[in-house]
Amino acid sequence: MEPLRGEEVTVAETTVTTRGCPVDHAPVRTVLDTDTRPRFAWATGTETVAARGAAATITGSGGSRFGDVRTAARRLFDDHDVPETLPSVARPRLFGGFAFHDGDHDGESPWDGFPGAGFFLPAVQLTVRDGDAWLTVSATGPEADRTADERLAEWRTELSTLADGPQSEPPGIAGRERTPSQSDWRRQVRAAIEKVDRGDLRKVVLAQALRVSLDAELSVPDVLARLAETYPDCYRFMFSPAGAGTFFGATPERLVSVRGRTVRTEALAGSTGRGETPAEDEWLAKELLESEKDRHEHQLVADAIREQLAPFATSIRTGERTVRRLATVQHLRTSITAELGDDEHVLDLVEALHPTPAVGGLPPDAALRTIRDTEAFDRGWYAAPIGWLDGSGNGTFAVGIRSAVARDRIATLFAGAGIVSDSDPDREWDEVQLKYRPMLDELE
Repeated sequence: MEPLRGEEVTVAETTVTTRGCPVDHAPVRTVLDTDTRPRFAWATGTETVAARGAAATITGSGGSRFGDVRTAARRLFDDHDVPETLPSVARPRLFGGFAFHDGDHDGESPWDGFPGAGFFLPAVQLTVRDGDAWLTVSATGPEADRTADERLAEWRTELSTLADGPQSEPPGIAGRERTPSQSDWRRQVRAAIEKVDRGDLRKVVLAQALRVSLDAELSVPDVLARLAETYPDCYRFMFSPAGAGTFFGATPERLVSVRGRTVRTEALAGSTGRGETPAEDEWLAKELLESEKDRHEHQLVADAIREQLAPFATSIRTGERTVRRLATVQHLRTSITAELGDDEHVLDLVEALHPTPAVGGLPPDAALRTIRDTEAFDRGWYAAPIGWLDGSGNGTFAVGIRSAVARDRIATLFAGAGIVSDSDPDREWDEVQLKYRPMLDELE
């Protein structure tokens, strides 16, 4: 099998050729399990994608990273040879995401090697949707057509010989290091509440980091397979850039989906735990729906998303507020659908919506300053947009929460809580511990 190191290409000066075909066998974990970089996994509902090796890459940094990626993506897809007969499920996509903040990462952080924005067009993409599997390959350069045809034939044969083996066990945790400590967290939350009471903030989301050392090597593809059983309705993702760790998670929060002129997003804010019995579960859900603090926090998020969509939309529809139940936590959720007045690229909406008040706060600039001044660790790609886009400007991005970044035998988990005027530091601490569970359960 050829090594897919990624053709070193400049998007502005290359032609890309894509080919694809249906396949009978889709060993997703095996395709991802070798450490070919970059690699990306995406799973939600009835669709699973495994991508590895780069035919082309796009990176960006700073405040212009959204626009820079959008411009480069349009240039790439404009000079792209794709058979018209290739169905939408198998058409080429760019996979990747963005950092939460504009600035560069601290080289000593677990995010070393992650760019401010990073996307790649896979050399090999395996897509399974509604039980049907498709192989898609891309190539660049003066002989891109021949390379793509040969790659398709080689991988079609190779897939027929591969099989997903048994899943590995969770590696086990040898040690834990929390940032901040619980006493420091109480001080941080009280300081944030003071800003809210003074009118400097309406809400801010403060996060924590949990660094764990592992007893054995970690197979992230196996983690994703186990998460599919526990969190089948979440967006499960994995991204391994060249020369970096692997960012992975199972997030319940969609930032935005764009298909044509229809935009779908949601407000997800306000949390409580799960009950040990159905009756206790229902009681907790009812308490959440009636909680003045959680309803206020949730409404701030829903109103802000509507305001962010308003410049693009001819109409915005808001669904009924409901409770979203996950394995360890329950959230207030409101679906939001908008119809666009003009054709818009998905990254236009991503830039407008990030960060939502569910992961940042209000007013946005004041909340981001508070986060930078308060948190003693680098958020990196945590709570930032991660997902895919295609040549038509459609795409889906999730919010990278319920997540971790791992390298060698070290994993760093992240989780946060929304702070408003009547937040209780100890209750918010407990909420963050619940949000660690999806990742901790796959590591312990």
